[in-house]
Amino acid sequence: MAPLGGVPGLVLLFSGKRKSGKDFVTEALQSRLGADVCAVLRLSGPLKEQYAQEHGLDFQRLLDASTYKEAYRRDMIRWGEEKRQADPGFFCRKIVEGVCQPVWLVSDTRRVSDIQWFQEAYGAVTQTVRVVATEESRQQRGWVFTPGVDDAESECGLDNFGTFDWVIENHGDEQRLEEQLEHLVEFVRSRL
Repeated sequence: MAPLGGVPGLVLLFSGKRKSGKDFVTEALQSRLGADVCAVLRLSGPLKEQYAQEHGLDFQRLLDASTYKEAYRRDMIRWGEEKRQADPGFFCRKIVEGVCQPVWLVSDTRRVSDIQWFQEAYGAVTQTVRVVATEESRQQRGWVFTPGVDDAESECGLDNFGTFDWVIENHGDEQRLEEQLEHLVEFVRSRL
């Protein structure tokens, strides 16, 4: 059952490893399509907000790419897993409440249960997008392998998902990335 809020014309579920460029890609798409047409939704937003409230932390600092967030990442992952085990759609329902734009870009889809929830709630308008980048590219963006984080379900849950509807290669070739974004923008506009 779809939650309260608008009914989207298109839902794009973005996934990828840390520092692959998921946020960069979704923000680039939103800038091309316009915020009136396209909402960027982050599953990690309500997770971090709830975690901050329950643990007396600074929610705003948990949203950025800071050492503050990294200090709590492992425990936040564990806590989020507990919430999801109790209710797999908990964070999905939270992010779509009140969204009225026709295109939804979920920038941080991490688990099969996230994809299943959106597919069950919104059906055929749901598409999956995998953002991939080489380890070298990710390292240039500041990624360092962290045990308990990079080998956890939050990073590996979709590694064997199967076929994604779209794959965006974000290895550092700006022209190639631009071509892929343009194809995706054309597809989105065809659905409006």
